[in-house]
Amino acid sequence: MNTRRAWPKAILFDLDDTLWPIAPVILQAEESLFAWLREHAPRVAERFTIDSLRQARLELLARKPEFHLDLGKLRHAGLLAAFQEAGEDAAKVEHAMAQFFAARNAVIPYDDVLPGLLKLKNRVLIGSISNGNADLRTIGLSHHFKVSVAASRLGVAKPDAAIFLAACKELGVAPEDAVYVGDDVLLDVRGAQRAGLRAVWMNRTGSTKHLEHEVVPDAIVRDFDELLDWLKREHDDVQP
Repeated sequence: MNTRRAWPKAILFDLDDTLWPIAPVILQAEESLFAWLREHAPRVAERFTIDSLRQARLELLARKPEFHLDLGKLRHAGLLAAFQEAGEDAAKVEHAMAQFFAARNAVIPYDDVLPGLLKLKNRVLIGSISNGNADLRTIGLSHHFKVSVAASRLGVAKPDAAIFLAACKELGVAPEDAVYVGDDVLLDVRGAQRAGLRAVWMNRTGSTKHLEHEVVPDAIVRDFDELLDWLKREHDDVQP
């Protein structure tokens, strides 16, 4: 008896730490920003360090948790406060943010990502859902994605079901006909499953967090090769 199901109509992806590593990129972006501050806003650079600016942002986030929806706005607000405290020209904050975002989007996808996306594009609709502020157009990957839903624009963040349902609606597919792939067992896997999607955990590090949080992904994969293997194994090998 064949228990395999039809291929999903859409596959949606998280971005940071699913398609590329983000921590080293953010560190480099903050260093690039601080070098810019030394040259163009020296009073800020003299009064603060990268660490003290980060701590001030965390304190601001604790006071105003709504910034979780847009970490770019959080960074902007943190810089504005630092400029004002240091007596620096606040008009320069926009230039500082442009410097940061240029470096923040200088990501390098994992080796398996581009070949995997190209293979999937021939079979399913591809979209992305992110709580972060990666710019797929700047990164050069936007042409691979039919839709890209960001918490900062929608006003709702993962794991809220609304962001997953909004992406499915934009793609014109029912949640049960979509698969979500992400690296966070709570935001991505549990969030997507509660919204009615199947969820694949992209676990590149061999983590066991799913056991700790009692989350049961529909599949656990290390890379796009394993994702494609799972799709072929679990679904009828016919065009959806």
